[in-house]
Amino acid sequence: MARSLGRECGTPRSGLGKGGPPRPQGPQARCTLGRRCTVSEKCRCPRPGWTMTPPRNVVKIAIQMRDAIPQLIQLDQAKPLAAVLKEVCDAWSLTHSERYALQFADGHRRYITENNRAEIKNGSILCLSTAPDLEAEQLLGGLQSDSREGCREALRHLVPLASDMTFAREVISRNGLQRLGTIIEDGDDLGEVLALSLRAFLELMEHGVVSWETLSIPFVRKVVCYVNMNLMDASVPPLALGLLESVTLSSPALGQLVKSEVPLDRLLVHLQVMNQQLQTKAMALLTALLQGASPVERKHMLDYLWQRNLRQFIYKNIIHSAAPMGDEMAHHLYVLQALTLGLLEPRMRTPLDPYSQEQREQLQVLRQAAFEVEGESSGTGLSADRRRSLCAREFRKLGFSNSNPAQDLERVPPGLLALDNMLYFSRNAPSAYSRFVLENSSREDKHECPFARGSIQLTVLLCELLHVGEPCSETAQDFSPMFFGQDQSFHELFCVGIQLLNKTWKEMRATQEDFDKVMQVVREQLARTLALKPTSLELFRTKVNALTYGEVLRLRQTERLHQEGTLAPPILELREKLKPELMGLIRQQRLLRLCEGTLFRKISSRRRQDKLWFCCLSPNHKLLQYGDMEEGASPPTLESLPEQLPVADMRALLTGKDCPHVREKGSGKQNKDLYELAFSISYDRGEEEAYLNFIAPSKREFYLWTDGLSALLGSPMSSEQTRLDLEQLLTMETKLRLLELENVPIPEQPPPVPPPPTNFNFCYDCSIAEP
Repeated sequence: MARSLGRECGTPRSGLGKGGPPRPQGPQARCTLGRRCTVSEKCRCPRPGWTMTPPRNVVKIAIQMRDAIPQLIQLDQAKPLAAVLKEVCDAWSLTHSERYALQFADGHRRYITENNRAEIKNGSILCLSTAPDLEAEQLLGGLQSDSREGCREALRHLVPLASDMTFAREVISRNGLQRLGTIIEDGDDLGEVLALSLRAFLELMEHGVVSWETLSIPFVRKVVCYVNMNLMDASVPPLALGLLESVTLSSPALGQLVKSEVPLDRLLVHLQVMNQQLQTKAMALLTALLQGASPVERKHMLDYLWQRNLRQFIYKNIIHSAAPMGDEMAHHLYVLQALTLGLLEPRMRTPLDPYSQEQREQLQVLRQAAFEVEGESSGTGLSADRRRSLCAREFRKLGFSNSNPAQDLERVPPGLLALDNMLYFSRNAPSAYSRFVLENSSREDKHECPFARGSIQLTVLLCELLHVGEPCSETAQDFSPMFFGQDQSFHELFCVGIQLLNKTWKEMRATQEDFDKVMQVVREQLARTLALKPTSLELFRTKVNALTYGEVLRLRQTERLHQEGTLAPPILELREKLKPELMGLIRQQRLLRLCEGTLFRKISSRRRQDKLWFCCLSPNHKLLQYGDMEEGASPPTLESLPEQLPVADMRALLTGKDCPHVREKGSGKQNKDLYELAFSISYDRGEEEAYLNFIAPSKREFYLWTDGLSALLGSPMSSEQTRLDLEQLLTMETKLRLLELENVPIPEQPPPVPPPPTNFNFCYDCSIAEP
C-alpha cells in the first residue's frame, strides 16, 4: 500500500533518503509539519513525512458514570445519538438506554441533544445521567411530596438543571411552572423552600418559552407580599424583586398592578439595607417602575423620592460605599439619572409664547433683577413709548439679539429651559448675575459677552452633553456622581457654566464675531471636566476653572503633535518602514489581552443583564475557552471553563448590524448602543454554520477583542483603537530615532547624488599583497 501510494505521488518506491516516506492520496493527506500538499507535487517540507488526519466528525472523549470506570471512546458525530447511548450503556451492561442521556460534566451540566452535539470537542468529558423527561418527572413528583424535606431536596436538584433549555421544556410541558407557582402562592415555608422555588421559577421563565403576561394576578400579588413583608430569610426579597422587575418590563398591565401594590417607601426600606444584592434588585424594580410610568406619574414619583432623601442616600451609601459598585447598579443609577434629566425635555421642547402673561412677567423679572436701580430711577414719569424703548435697550444689554426677547426664545431646543436657567441664576446667585450683566454693559460694544445669547447656547450645549431627551441606553453605566450630590444639578451646572463662559470670554479677548469659537472652547472645558467624573459640584467648579483657555490650547497642541507628527517625506518614509514591526507589537498586545480574558454580559430579549460569562484565549492561541460565572467571583482558571471553540474552526468576524443577535433585536433607536458594542464569530459546527455572540462591556474592549480576533483570522486590524495605538507608537519611535537630529533641519528632498568621476584610478586593488 505504501509503495503504490508512493508511485502515485511521484516519490521513489524505496529509500527514505531521497524521496522520504510515501505520500497518501486523497483530500485527507497532510504533511506531518501541517502543510497540505497536493498529490501532484513533491513535498518541500524540511522533514517530509505523512500521516492520515482523522475524520473531522470523529472526536475523542471520556464518558463517566458514578461508581463505574470511565470510558474513553471515539464519538462519530454522524452516528445518531440514540445509537451512541446504546453502545455506552452496553459497555456498562445497562438496559433500556432510552432512559439515559449524556450531559457535559463541567459547567451547568447541560444535556446533549442532536442540536448541540456539535459543541462536543476533542477531550470533552461527558457523564451518563437520567434522561431529562424522566428526571423532570421524578423531581416534579418530589415537589408533591408530603414531606417538606423531600420537597426541599427536589428543589435543590431542580434549580441547577432549570437553566438547561432541554430540561426546562420537559418541566414546563409537565406543568412544572404551575406546581412551582402553587408552592410560591401557598407560602407554607418562607425560608429555603420559598427561595428555591422563586429561583427555579425565574430560571424557567428566563428561557422565554412561556410569556410573563400569562402570570395570574393572585400569583403576582403573592410575590408582592414577599416584597412588602419582613422575612427572616434574606435570600427571598432579592428573588421576589427580580421576578417583579421582569413582570414590570414584560407586561404593562401587570406592571401597573406591581406599581399599585408595591409602595415606594417599601423600596426605600430595601435600599437602606446594607446588602448589595438586595439594593441592586430594589433599584432595578424602581427604575423599571419609573420607565413604565407616564411622564406625569414619573414626575410625581421622582419628586416624592427626592423628598424622602433618596438622592442623599444614594450619594452617601451607594456611590461612596466601601464596597465596590457592581455593573448592574451602575447601570440602574445611569437610568435613574437619565429619567430625572428627562423631566426637563418638555420645557426644552416648548418655545416661549409671546402671548403668555406669565412668561412675559418672567422676562420682566429677569430684566429688573439686572437693572433694578436704573429702571426705578429713570422709569418714573416716562411715557409708554419711552418706557418701551428703555425696556428694549435693557433687553439688548442683557444680550438678547432682538429687542423683543420672545423671538430669541422661540428656538427649540432649548425653548423655555433657557429661560428657567436664567431665572434660576438670577435668583440663586444674584450678585454673580448682576456682576455679569453690569460688567459686560460697561465694555465696548464689540467686546461685551452677551448673557442671554450665551445662556441659550449654553443650555443647548448642556442638553447635548448630558443627553437630555435621548432614550436610555440598555447597557450604559456612564452616570455622573455629581448628579446625586446636588439638588437641581442641571441648573447648578448652568450657573457654573455661565460664569465659565464669561471667564473664558475675557481670557480669549473675544468679540461678537468670536462667539462660536468661545462656545467651542467652553464645550471642550465642560466635556473634559465631566469626563473626569467629579464627585461634587464644588470639585467640578474647581477643575473646570483650572482648565483655562491657555491650558485648552496646550492640550490641543499636545494632542495635535501626538496625532499628526511631522509631515516631512523622510519622516513619512521612516514611519512606513516602522509600521510592520509596530503592527506586530500591537498584534501581540491584542492576543495577550485575549489571553487575559474578559467578563461579558448576556442580554436577553428583555435586556436583563444579571447573567455573566467569561471568555479568553488559550496561551497557545489555538482555543477560545468560555463559560458562565457569577458576578463578583474571581476570574476563572482555564481548566474550569467548560466550553471551547478551536480557532481553526472560526470562519469570519461579524460586527454591528451584521451580527445575528443584534438583527433579532430590531432597529430602534434604543438598540444603537448594541450595534456599537456587538460582534460575533461564525464557526463550523458540523456541516452547519454557528455563531458565538458577544456584547462588549465598553468601546475599548470591543476594539481590543475585534482586533485580536481579526489577528487570529489573519485579517487586518482596522479598528479606531489600532489606528490610535499605531499613531502613538510611530510618534514615539520616530522621536527616539530622531533624538540625535534635534535642531537639525531635515530637507524636504534628499541631497542630489554627484555625478560619477571621470576615472576610477583612485580605487585600491585589494588583490595586490603589500610587501
